[in-house]
Amino acid sequence: MTNSIEEIEQAQVILAVGTNTTETHPVIGTRVHKAITRHGAKLIVIDPRKTTMAERADIWLQPWPGTNVAVANGLLNVIITEDLADSAFIEERTENFDAVKEAVADYTPEKVEEISGVPAGDLRAAARLYASCDRGSILYTMGLTQHTTGTDGVLSMANLALATGNLGKSGTGVNPLRGQNNVQGACDMGGLPDVFTGYQKVFDAAAREKFEQAWGVADLPSEVGLKMGQIFKGAGEGTVKGIYIMGENPLLSEPDINHAKKCLENLDFLVVQDIFLTETAELADVVLPAASFAEKEGTFTNTERRVSRVRQAISPRGEAKPDWEIICELAQRLGYPMSYDHPAKIMKEIASLTPSYAGMDYERLENGGLQWPCPNKEHPGTSYLHKGEFSRGKGKFNPVKYKPAAELPDEEYPFYLTTGRILYHYHGGTMTRKVEGLNELAPCGLLEINCEDAAKLGIKDGEVVRVISRRGSITPQAEVTDRVKPGLMFIAMHYKEAAANVLTKAVYDPVSGIPEYKVSAVKVEKID
Repeated sequence: MTNSIEEIEQAQVILAVGTNTTETHPVIGTRVHKAITRHGAKLIVIDPRKTTMAERADIWLQPWPGTNVAVANGLLNVIITEDLADSAFIEERTENFDAVKEAVADYTPEKVEEISGVPAGDLRAAARLYASCDRGSILYTMGLTQHTTGTDGVLSMANLALATGNLGKSGTGVNPLRGQNNVQGACDMGGLPDVFTGYQKVFDAAAREKFEQAWGVADLPSEVGLKMGQIFKGAGEGTVKGIYIMGENPLLSEPDINHAKKCLENLDFLVVQDIFLTETAELADVVLPAASFAEKEGTFTNTERRVSRVRQAISPRGEAKPDWEIICELAQRLGYPMSYDHPAKIMKEIASLTPSYAGMDYERLENGGLQWPCPNKEHPGTSYLHKGEFSRGKGKFNPVKYKPAAELPDEEYPFYLTTGRILYHYHGGTMTRKVEGLNELAPCGLLEINCEDAAKLGIKDGEVVRVISRRGSITPQAEVTDRVKPGLMFIAMHYKEAAANVLTKAVYDPVSGIPEYKVSAVKVEKID
C-alpha cells in the first residue's frame, strides 16, 4: 500500500477494484463504511459479482472477468478527453504520459462497453467522479491481479492515480490489500525469486557482496530463481527434484489441482512444514511440525507496511517448533551454523541489511508498530509513500493494452467461472475449517448461479450439481442468486470436497507469475 489503512477514511472517493473487502478484509471494510457514513465519501466498485461493496456503491461497474485493463483504459480515456487530468501534477512529477495518452485513445466508453459489458454512461460517470475529487484512494485485491494480465491491471491503476494526482498525499494512493497475514513481510524478507531483503536484487553485485560479507559465504547466486508455476512445471518434467513447502497447501491453492498433485508425486523428495497435516503434507516424505502464531515470538508486517510485534501466548504443542528454530537446526545439519538464540537477534540482522527496516528493533516495536521505510532509530516511520518525489525520481506512466483471458467461454463450456473467498473461511481452510462454529455458518462449497441460468438448466436452489472444465469436475451445491449475472458463476476456494482449483487453468501472468484464477470456462450438469 502506498498509503495507510486509517487514511481510507480521509478519501473523498474510493475506487475499489476486484475486492470483496467486507468479506475478505473486514477490518478495512469497516474503514470504507466509516468513510461513507461518517465522512460522506463516494464509492465506485469494479467487480463482476454483486458483493456487499457493490451494493453500497454509488457507481457499480460490472465487467466480465478478465476485462479490467479495458475498463481502466476507458476510465483514463474519459479523464483525458474531458480534460479532467491533473496537468500540473503530470508535468511536475511524472514522465511518459504521452505514451499512455496515445495507448488509451482507442478505448472509448463505447468500445469498452463492447469488450467488458460496462455501460458507456456508467463508465463516464465513474471517471468523472474519481477525477473530480482532491483525495481519491484506489483499493484492489486479487480480482485485479489473478489474471494473465494482472501486472497490466496494476499498472493501469497506477496510471489512473498518476493522471489525477492521487499519489504522494494522505487519503489517496494505489493500495493493494494483501491476501494473507504477513505476506507483505514475506516479500520484504526476500520471499521472492529475484531479491534479498528489502527488494535488493540478486543480480546487483553490490547487494550480493553485502550479504556475502554478513553471512560469511562466497559467491551467492546472481541468477533469478523460479516462480511457483515454474517450480511445479519443473517438478512435473523432472528438472526440479525436491520442494520444501512452508505454511502453504498447494493441493487446494494451486490451479489445476490434479496436475499439481501429479507434479508433487513426481518429486524425489517433498518436505512440508506446517501446523496441521494438510492435503499437501499427506504426500510429503517428511513433515516438520511448526508452531502457530500464538506459540512464538516475532514480527508481522501487514498490508500497510506496518511491522508489529508478535508475542508468544502459549507453549508449542507436541514436537512443534517456531519456523526460525527449524530452519536454524536444518542449516546446522547442512554445515552452515545459524546461532541465533532469539528472534530479536534475527530482527537486528534484518535491520542491518535492509535500509527500509534500519530504524527498527524489538525495543522500539514494544511501543507499537512502525511503517517502513524507517531508515534510522529517530525516524517515526512512513504513513504514506512518494511525498514530494517518487523513489525512482518521476512517476512513470506505463501504456497497457487489453488482452483477452487465456480461456473464454465457448459452445462446449459456455459459462465464465470466477473464484474467491468468503467471510467465514480463510484460504485453504487449514485453520478455519477446524472451527465448529465457522463450519456451521459455511459448511460446504457452493456454486453461485444466476436465476436465469438455473431455470434454463433445470437446477434448483440447494441441489448438488456437477461443474466441469477442461481440467476436471467437482460437485458443489447450487446457490441460485442474483449475485452473479447470467453467464457468470462463482465458487469459493476453501473446500477440499468441492475444490474450485480442480477447475482452474495453470496459466500465468508472464511478469508476476500469478495464475489466472479469476477466469475459467465451465459447463454445469444436473446429477441424476
